[in-house]
Amino acid sequence: VGFGKTEVAVRAAFRAALAGRQTALLVPTTLLAQQHERTFGERMAGYPVQIRCLTRFSSPGEQAETLAGVAEGRVEVLIGTHRILSGDVVFSDLGLVVIDEEQRFGVAHKERLKRLRSSVDVLTMSATPIPRTLHMALSGLRDVSSITTPPAGREAVETGLRHAEDDAFIREALIREMNRGGQAFFLHNRVHSIRARARGLERLVPEARLAVAHGQLPKGEIEDVMGRFLAGDIDVLVTTTIIESGLDIPRANTIFIDQAQQFGLADLHQLRGRVGRWRDRAACWLLVPRNEPLPEPAKERLKAIEDLTHLGSGFRIAMRDMEIRGAGNLLGSEQSGHIAAVGYDFYCRLLAHAVALRKGDEAALPPTPSDLEHGADAYLPESWIPDNSLRFERLRAFDGVRTPADRDAMALEMADRFGPMPEPARTLLDIFLCARLLASAGVSRATRRTDRLILHHEHEEAPSGWFGGAEIRAVKPGLAHVMLPTPASTARGCLDWLEDVLFLDS
Repeated sequence: VGFGKTEVAVRAAFRAALAGRQTALLVPTTLLAQQHERTFGERMAGYPVQIRCLTRFSSPGEQAETLAGVAEGRVEVLIGTHRILSGDVVFSDLGLVVIDEEQRFGVAHKERLKRLRSSVDVLTMSATPIPRTLHMALSGLRDVSSITTPPAGREAVETGLRHAEDDAFIREALIREMNRGGQAFFLHNRVHSIRARARGLERLVPEARLAVAHGQLPKGEIEDVMGRFLAGDIDVLVTTTIIESGLDIPRANTIFIDQAQQFGLADLHQLRGRVGRWRDRAACWLLVPRNEPLPEPAKERLKAIEDLTHLGSGFRIAMRDMEIRGAGNLLGSEQSGHIAAVGYDFYCRLLAHAVALRKGDEAALPPTPSDLEHGADAYLPESWIPDNSLRFERLRAFDGVRTPADRDAMALEMADRFGPMPEPARTLLDIFLCARLLASAGVSRATRRTDRLILHHEHEEAPSGWFGGAEIRAVKPGLAHVMLPTPASTARGCLDWLEDVLFLDS
């Protein structure tokens, strides 16, 4: 949040305009559309690039003029809300679609834009992408680029939990912000009661200049309120989530989020990002009712947003969101959901294989590891790596081991990060390596018994040269028994022997 995604969009649209192509910029709110129109206009001033804005607040005459300019190719950059998805919007030569605050749109909206032209390039921008989009990026279906360097002088936003009835603290925080020449948001996401909440704040902080803004106000009133807030004529803006997406108001450095337990993780992170966009240390206060028990999921969300306060934490929040909600249906419209039928890891393998086939790069894919039943204790002890997500991430890293050299390098890295490797962890790492080597030999499953290894393989006959010349007894096509030498009769000895003979054979 606030790391410069808009600048990326400006430069991409400018390059498209220089190439003679049009750009459609889809944003979730009219306020953000108007802000982008100003920003793009200022950045491209002096260049022959016509920029127009299309929202529900545009007058019929303005809309007709804009639509004609888009159809004739005179408008190079069209910025708008869902209005630009309407059937009467026809582009002359659309080359680039930019979707800002991607997490606020449904799949149907994005697919509608992509269908406008088969050759269109799509740039989606978000500090907290939805699980479906994030998974598409991580699995290679989309390219992903992360902006991880904050603007110079940027500080993390102080985040804390408070009771909504704590009037003394709310007054103190607002007075402190006003005394340093700043402004504050007070977010109350209920239009029917927002005026009553504003009146309560006026009684609490009578010295503050206060105004109300929400999406149901007439266009002129919203523009007037936001204009006065931008100019610094308003100290406290009582508002709904219309401020959530992309607004850049540097002097606003305190935000209160009323009934914070009702918001999702991504929503809370986006709202927190409305403050702290300049050099002053900002604060975000999550207000919850004192006497109302919070559901367990809400407690987890509030704890997560309190913990993830460092700059650039949106990607980790999105990852946490994907873990909670699932990755969604990549071939349908669902943006979240669990892949219960086959399991997430196997689903990722299937998807990676399909992507490689589509790219004509099947040979670059390693074979799916064999199922190796070994009889040894193999796991990452909790006492060694306490964090669940970190243990899962290490398992994914183990899956990249291909050779004994890879295994040794991984063991050194693990020991450097977490201390000496316990025996179960070392055994697990060896199993990942042996399972990969078995797969390279065409073995789909291997089960260790006291004196033999039972193999399920993809060959008509088990080649006699397998396993360093060990005795192999063919049971039937695709099934064979490898008689183990005495040193390989234990679980540990079997793994060492397998590694030696399989790597030498390969």
